Amino acid sequence: MKTIYINEPGKIEVKNKEIPKPKKGEALLKLLYGGICGSDLGTYRGTFAYVSYPRIPGHEFSAEIVSIPENDLGLKEGMIVTCNPYFNCGSCYSCKKGQVNCCTTNQTMGVQRDGAFSEYITMPIDRIYDGKGLDAKTLTLIEPFCISYHGVTRAKVKKGDKVLIVGAGTIGVLAAVAAKMFGATVYMCDIAESKLEYAKNFNIDGTIVNTSSIHFQEHVNRITDGNGFDVTIEAVGLPSTFQNCIDAVAFSGRVVLIGVGKQNIDFNFTMIQKKELNVYGSRNAQKKDFVELIDLVKNGNIDLEKIITDEFNAEDFAKAMQDFDRNGANMLKVVVKF
Repeated sequence: MKTIYINEPGKIEVKNKEIPKPKKGEALLKLLYGGICGSDLGTYRGTFAYVSYPRIPGHEFSAEIVSIPENDLGLKEGMIVTCNPYFNCGSCYSCKKGQVNCCTTNQTMGVQRDGAFSEYITMPIDRIYDGKGLDAKTLTLIEPFCISYHGVTRAKVKKGDKVLIVGAGTIGVLAAVAAKMFGATVYMCDIAESKLEYAKNFNIDGTIVNTSSIHFQEHVNRITDGNGFDVTIEAVGLPSTFQNCIDAVAFSGRVVLIGVGKQNIDFNFTMIQKKELNVYGSRNAQKKDFVELIDLVKNGNIDLEKIITDEFNAEDFAKAMQDFDRNGANMLKVVVKF
């Protein structure tokens, strides 16, 4: 079988390997589609702190069950599924409390352990979720949607809330979709007008082109009558965008940090105290997020595939990464067909 490796920053190789044999409690899966995440791009660029090389990338994917032992989850051969790519230890303080997404020794596929971008992979049965008839491309998008959905639920977004999402990449746009599901009024902010234009396909209520801090605050004041947003969601991972969220949120508001931090931050935290803000970190997702979202997407007629801007065949993975690296401002979600 063909397997994709990032051997070192900028160096991609497709190797031939034997099809893996499932261990006890595992299933053999044939990959159908994989989504390229920002962490995969960071691995390619050499800017993602948590990864080591060589590494098989990929943690967003859909697959067909080739073989599986008898189980009480209703999973059978031939089913189209998606998977939870976060491997928790089960024994740390967080895991024992049921917060497995906060496992202190978490290993995410494609990051701390090899990922999914092979023609065939094995997976523990308890990490496999029935796609319930959803299209394989749609199922590839469930994992990033879970990241966004988890962040939105952290802030307890509800009907009537005004929400600002800073960052119109995949996670930001899917956070907007999740917030709209809860009945919120949703605005998006980014420096790239092209991304904001594309985000309008998801029925958001407005956009802010973030050309300067003054321009940004003027728009916030106009939209919120000077009150600020009930919830702001950071989906970039930069000090400046975190500051945007603090500046734009209302007194006693909620701030959620989904973006993975890329730099140390140096700022006066007085506004957090002065505004009495609730600031939430949001990490990965939990089993319930996968289960809930598969049902919500299926029953709510949510067209996630609109977020896909580019598709490549697996043998063209190197070109996919090169294009995404050079033209990321004009590409939202890139998927790879296996």
